[in-house]
Amino acid sequence: MSEPFLGLTMLGLIVVVIMMGFPTAFTLMGLGMLFGFYAFYNPVEPWIDNRVFDLMVQRTYGAMTNDVLISIPLFVLMGYVMERGALVDKMFYSIQLSFRRVPASLAVTTLIVCTFWGIASGLVGAVVVLMGVIAMNPMLRAGYDVKLASGVITAGGTLGILIPPSVMIIVYAAVAGQSVVKLYAATMLPGFFLALLYLAYVLGWAMLNPKIAPSLPEEQTRVPVPPWMKHFAEVYSPNMLAGLLAALVSPSRALGIKGEEGRLTYWKLVKNLAAALFPLLLTASTLWLLWWYVVIHQQAAATEAPEGLEELGAPVADAGPAAAGGPATSFYVWFGLAAAVAVFALLRYYRNMTAERLQVVKLLVSSVMPLAILTVVVLGVILFGITTATESAAVGAAGAFLLALQARTLDWQRTKEAVFLTAKTTAMVCWLFVGSALFSAVFAILGGQALVEQWVLALDLTPVQFMILSQAIIFILGWPLEWTEIIIIFVPIFLPMLHHFDIDPILWGVLVFVNLQAAFLSPPVAMSAYYLKGVSPPQVTLNQIFAGMMPYMLIVILCMIMMYIWPGMTLWLPEYLYG
Repeated sequence: MSEPFLGLTMLGLIVVVIMMGFPTAFTLMGLGMLFGFYAFYNPVEPWIDNRVFDLMVQRTYGAMTNDVLISIPLFVLMGYVMERGALVDKMFYSIQLSFRRVPASLAVTTLIVCTFWGIASGLVGAVVVLMGVIAMNPMLRAGYDVKLASGVITAGGTLGILIPPSVMIIVYAAVAGQSVVKLYAATMLPGFFLALLYLAYVLGWAMLNPKIAPSLPEEQTRVPVPPWMKHFAEVYSPNMLAGLLAALVSPSRALGIKGEEGRLTYWKLVKNLAAALFPLLLTASTLWLLWWYVVIHQQAAATEAPEGLEELGAPVADAGPAAAGGPATSFYVWFGLAAAVAVFALLRYYRNMTAERLQVVKLLVSSVMPLAILTVVVLGVILFGITTATESAAVGAAGAFLLALQARTLDWQRTKEAVFLTAKTTAMVCWLFVGSALFSAVFAILGGQALVEQWVLALDLTPVQFMILSQAIIFILGWPLEWTEIIIIFVPIFLPMLHHFDIDPILWGVLVFVNLQAAFLSPPVAMSAYYLKGVSPPQVTLNQIFAGMMPYMLIVILCMIMMYIWPGMTLWLPEYLYG
């Protein structure tokens, strides 16, 4: 057998051995050492002098000194601290009250919380198990279809590995030699778009067939309004915003109202007014931040350099009309439309600011906003270039500890569990990198990489055809393998060919990320299904969970097709932020 075909045998063996249940990292190292010993074998030299041992040391050192991998344990620690801190129960309750009048409200709430919690933690298994414990039984008790309930949890739980901060993105960045920051920016819009497609599917299915998601009983949709709010509305106004403003001007009647904790105080009125105004403040701050970055910050950055000076070695810049006059006219048009829609929505919202709405806003502020602020800060400092990914991960881990301590849910035992799981996950990723580095080096030495490239080039494919072929192979590999094996073993085979077909490795990588969502949803190695089965009632079978996941695989394919048609969904944000 020739050496190139020996390399292909090596590639086939790794799939078979992994499917037999052997540990991936040590299987990679074992096959790499075995075939590498043959590749470097010299009968005149002692076996101990075989160069495969030097290669093992070099590859191990290279993996351990990879700066990109430093952020993995910090992001993983952030996720496990929040998961062990049990911060999601109150969030689920408050979001469920917010969407209580929406069809399939429990399923919609589950998908939203899965998306949000997945972003914050980046852990698929933890999110699926946690949401299975919190949401599965309530949906089944409400009469929801088992396929709907299981599909929403398993599909929503996988979004955490796609939307940053994600360990998968960091691993791909280390393998492909790409910028983590640009990959984070590139995955933002596709990740949220895929979540939107999931949400549209759930709502559409529930509206077409209401039997799969019956309406909740009144006691599960009733907002727990405190007695003092009802009395306050009778004294001042049913509109809580108007009543609170009037009470701050004339507080005598309000201070006479008794609540569960005694009489109302002026400070409590101020806090309730701040909660009532929170949607207005959030909308205004978002619009202002967008205006500042696009209009003020960009023009200030353009005028920082002294006029007439050019960076050494840089080509002469052609200052177009957009650079000289600020953003394009279309930005002002879209910004004005967005501001008008926001004003209309706020006026409509505050026109009927009842005690129930105020209570829901207070629940959302107390349960969602701390985690939302932490997530926005962690992603914002990365995307705007304030810190590196590693420094941002450190901020996220510290913030997760603060949130858990503030909620008084993180004790010493849970802290030890979070640190232990972080060390376990980090060790797994590091050994995978060591094994894959050795395996890929031996595979290339045997000529397997060159043989695959020659085969692909002999097909005379167009760039689109190569894109489809590579993604189809990865999609099929996702059925028996997990994302770690695919990213570590098979993605490096395609990477050298991207340059030949003039394909952006960031665009191709994000397509791989979306594609690998199906790896968590495709039997027989659909890990999300097994995570959910472990915490589901006995009557929920694995076949029902598989059937619930299948439609979401088709949605993943639809999302990839739309990304093919409109690559700007992936490349617009990194190009806008970083050029």
